[in-house]
Amino acid sequence: MGCRISNAVKCLPPANKPSTAEADECNRYLRAELAGLPAGAAILALGSIAHRAVLRAFDVKLSAYPFGHAHLHVLPAGMSLLDSYHCSRYNTQTKRLSEAMFMQVMTRAKSLAGLG
Repeated sequence: MGCRISNAVKCLPPANKPSTAEADECNRYLRAELAGLPAGAAILALGSIAHRAVLRAFDVKLSAYPFGHAHLHVLPAGMSLLDSYHCSRYNTQTKRLSEAMFMQVMTRAKSLAGLG
């Protein structure tokens, strides 16, 4: 059992928000990391940028897998993609993402990954 943490981009972009071009440039690295995951692995995307990056790494149509907090998607590779709002200060201070919401999605991710 284990957990792997990765980023959609490998640099610190201006204003800490990567552009589509930056995410596209780094997607090959994410694609390689995801290819190394075991069959049936669970992926937790923190935010819509991460969600789109994972979908691009799997070469699937973005519109077929809409982002939404706590939405679960089964990818063609048999992996699960679970979405969460990003745990940024903006999202937590505006209550878009509460501690309870984040804990619920983390508990679900752990269960999907077989981590109890």
